[in-house]
Amino acid sequence: MAERIPTAVVAAAKDFKIAEDIQQIFTTDYFRVYTHDDIIGVELGGAMKNVIALAAGVSDGLGFGYNSRAALITRGLAEMTRLGIALGGAAPTFAGLSGMGDLVLTCTGDLSRNRSVGLELGKGKTLNEIMSGMQMVAEGVKTSLSAYQLSQRLGVDAPIIEQMYLILYENKNPRQAVTDLMLRDLRPEAV
Repeated sequence: MAERIPTAVVAAAKDFKIAEDIQQIFTTDYFRVYTHDDIIGVELGGAMKNVIALAAGVSDGLGFGYNSRAALITRGLAEMTRLGIALGGAAPTFAGLSGMGDLVLTCTGDLSRNRSVGLELGKGKTLNEIMSGMQMVAEGVKTSLSAYQLSQRLGVDAPIIEQMYLILYENKNPRQAVTDLMLRDLRPEAV
């Protein structure tokens, strides 16, 4: 944004007038603000994308390539949407900037702290080794625990989130986590 590269964001508020005021104040010829009233969905999208970015990094660190990353992003979006709906968010929100937009950026961007942590996990480093060398926070590490606990409490199917929890908090081997994801019970594709 400081370099005036076109950027789009979403401002959410219960009082839609507030979101519109923010939109009017901050929109420029290089910074576009969209409005939304789904605060839960926007907040969850912004948090959950970090967990899926960790998984995308693990996949990249294991050397699986673009097809695997695309599958993780797509199925991760389905998990984010299911969890968001269970918490009162609206499904269409997750197809927008705070869902899919943030998810794609965080899962593919070279500057993504969460993807970077996942990359190192995929290459065989431990979480402690990675975190001791970081100067910034990778929010997805703590969010993985919260997301896993929420999905368990609400009975929401979230296998990628579950495997990230197991890798981070129970030292599961990342390659085994991928195998376990691939060998889950077969089913139709659905959100």
